Amino acid sequence: MADFDINQIASTLDSEDMIGFTRAFVEDIRKGLNAVNVDRYPWIEEIGNGQWQGVLALGMGGSAAGGDFLSSICDLKGSIPVIVQRDYVIPAWWNEQWLVIATSHSGNTEEAIEAAEIALKSGATVIVISTGGILSGLAELHYNCYLIPSIGGQPPRSAFGHIFGRQLALFRCLGIIPNDNDDQAMLTRLQAVVEEYDFINNQESDLLELIAYMETQPIALLGPSELNPALIRFKNQLNENSARFARIGVYPEMNHNESVAWGGVGDDADFNVGENVILFLTWNGMHSRVLKRLEWMIAHTPSDMAWRIHGEGETLLEALLHLCIVMDWLSIALGLVHGKDPSSIDPIISLKKFLADQQN
Repeated sequence: MADFDINQIASTLDSEDMIGFTRAFVEDIRKGLNAVNVDRYPWIEEIGNGQWQGVLALGMGGSAAGGDFLSSICDLKGSIPVIVQRDYVIPAWWNEQWLVIATSHSGNTEEAIEAAEIALKSGATVIVISTGGILSGLAELHYNCYLIPSIGGQPPRSAFGHIFGRQLALFRCLGIIPNDNDDQAMLTRLQAVVEEYDFINNQESDLLELIAYMETQPIALLGPSELNPALIRFKNQLNENSARFARIGVYPEMNHNESVAWGGVGDDADFNVGENVILFLTWNGMHSRVLKRLEWMIAHTPSDMAWRIHGEGETLLEALLHLCIVMDWLSIALGLVHGKDPSSIDPIISLKKFLADQQN
């Protein structure tokens, strides 16, 4: 890292401007929130009058992440549950009293398309959030399908702000989540976080010190149940932006099983926990007993390379978005250190081509 020119390597490798998309994260959220309202989509008011038992959120990869975030937020303060379905099918228990949200940035994610078609044929009310493709076209073919267009021109995982901003605004309009948040103040604080962790414009950032450890060591991500969506997205960003594996642990559940493995392996084991960079994700609203568990885990961690990444903010929503910003910058920087274009996802492209060829 001492001789590593992060600016030079970024200008060489960042072919699709992931850095620029990350700088626009907060503005994307703002645009997404402003894009959805009853005046623009009058059908929202009619749908909002439905006595929904819950929401089934269809999607894959980065397009499914928003559903995870909404599920966690609804568990804390929502009126109905949100279940995320990452598959070609819908659950056997589903019925038409569950609203379906089908999200695909491209609109051509085959799992989301097939699951949405099954739901529509079963009498579902489906809301599609997409930039186009086959999924968007379902709204023209089915009376019970509605479309909220998103913004394209970038990799799906970098479009989280566009997608989630629309999802969040929709849930507020439907009355599923109360609209009691000071968005302007929150977005102002989040923009400051974007600038703080921008490792190109701010090379004094602590992020680069952390990257120096993560470059050569295994990575473990640990956090409380309500931050599980951030843990999943963090892992996925490391997978795609950095081409790195990461393991996830969620407490308090992991304290009842996985803690034994963390504290009991030796140097000859396949997985030596003492060699891991451990990132503890936290926020202000953690249960007091979970905080005690965290304190114990930090005190007894088998690794000397442990950091606490705190999701700042007055709400779970803000804490999750704060962690999104940190993880995006971190995963991009780590990819560049490895000499990887953070936009490159050749194995995924290859698999999609193979699957497309199998249909011919």
